[in-house]
Amino acid sequence: MTTSREIRLRSRPQGLPAAANFELATVELAAPGPGEVQVRNTWMTVDPYMRGRMNDVKSYVPPFQLGRPLEGGAIGEVIASNDPSLKPGDLVQSNFGWREAFNAPASSVQKLNTHGLPTEAFLGVAGMPGLTAYAGLLRVAALKPGDVVFVSGAAGAVGSLVCQIAKLKGHKVIASAGGAEKARFLKDEIGVDAVIDYKATGDSAAALTAALAEAAPEGIDVYFDNVGGGHLEAALNAARPYARFAICGMISMYNAEAPVPGPANMALIIGKNLRLEGFIVSNHWDMMGDFLKELGAWHAKGQLKWRQTVREGIASAPDAFIGLFTGANMGKMLVKLA
Repeated sequence: MTTSREIRLRSRPQGLPAAANFELATVELAAPGPGEVQVRNTWMTVDPYMRGRMNDVKSYVPPFQLGRPLEGGAIGEVIASNDPSLKPGDLVQSNFGWREAFNAPASSVQKLNTHGLPTEAFLGVAGMPGLTAYAGLLRVAALKPGDVVFVSGAAGAVGSLVCQIAKLKGHKVIASAGGAEKARFLKDEIGVDAVIDYKATGDSAAALTAALAEAAPEGIDVYFDNVGGGHLEAALNAARPYARFAICGMISMYNAEAPVPGPANMALIIGKNLRLEGFIVSNHWDMMGDFLKELGAWHAKGQLKWRQTVREGIASAPDAFIGLFTGANMGKMLVKLA
């Protein structure tokens, strides 16, 4: 028997999640059955989209169940196998995060080739967040020569890579993030052209509109939205005709306890001939090969930079998740399990 600890959803959050919404449980795992493997997780990810799954509402993914372990991306090592496709010591990627170990069909995990990257990179820059940035910018926003790009939530796992891809492809980039440390990272390390520190300027639509007008007086052609709210309203004001908006997330609204008013300037979409498109990364897995090829080339040339914020141990996972909504992370928020 293998002992494992896991985080379960104890109650559904109202507003910002709290520690009381989670519980830590210990389980015993039997040897893996026919066609199964037993995996000891080494890393797990927490991501903003998980907040929506904590609500008992119909969405593009089923809600988490009360009293059951949460789910999410994880990387681990096979410690026992009852399937010929995998052997002890193999590194695998799965959606069985929020737990130290698990049994599962071998077909539900993916053998990992790290290509020389740190294993945890495949939960961030080389994984789902990375592909989100790549597909959102290049396919959804249809980046083209000469575009001026505005990115909100720019110091996070997705936003920071959006900024880098746009810069590597020769574009002017305006980034928005909260706090002097994040602003310095974006300006000095990633090399964006201008940073809006909304903690200094204020995050109202009026304050952001003024800051964006100063940073991009010529307007913007692409907006990559991770925040919504006042950022979206400011981007609509700054948009040039035929601008394209990739709506990736709206983290400013995820914990709202009452309906949030939409931007007051939506009519600009008509006269400016704008295109706003929401997207889910799972609809763009066909781009993974091209993404990893380009990512590998950038990494080999030393052109790629990423940050990660790491919490230690399964018990820290709820705090790591809550920290996503309070700005506690620089880059990808991860939990190291072993």
